[in-house]
Amino acid sequence: MAGATPAIEALLAAGIAHTLHPYDHDPLVTAYGDETVAALGVDPLRVFKTLVLDVGATRPELAVGVVPVAGQLDLKHFATALGVKKAAMAAADLVARSTGYVLGGVSPLAQKNSLPTIIDETAELWDTIYVSAGRRGLQVELAPNDLAAVVSARFADIAR
Repeated sequence: MAGATPAIEALLAAGIAHTLHPYDHDPLVTAYGDETVAALGVDPLRVFKTLVLDVGATRPELAVGVVPVAGQLDLKHFATALGVKKAAMAAADLVARSTGYVLGGVSPLAQKNSLPTIIDETAELWDTIYVSAGRRGLQVELAPNDLAAVVSARFADIAR
């Protein structure tokens, strides 16, 4: 597929059923999740954002949280689910270097460095969910269990 992102290539290679949902991204918009919900007309509880967190005690150690656009990541719940003392949002430059994606286009799929990943348990309430396909203006719809399988993630209560 021409212009395929690493995320799309990973899904194709794994034989995971998915549907791509492109939309016109406004370069002036920085509320990427809200833009996605408005552009695609999808329930904001079904569209998930990918957040990269620093869970290191003395040096940066990164992990990924996938939560509904309509909610927020609960840092304490995330840390508990991962079995670490604390979690904080990772610096933008670290996120880009580690994942290979730009902010607003960070996909939980096919990141440059494989990171521990936790998906909010509400994803399991849906037959399919939407996550970034690896660039702004492109979402991929897939089954939550397929997402978890391909990124070696687990589900936990990490959103509020």
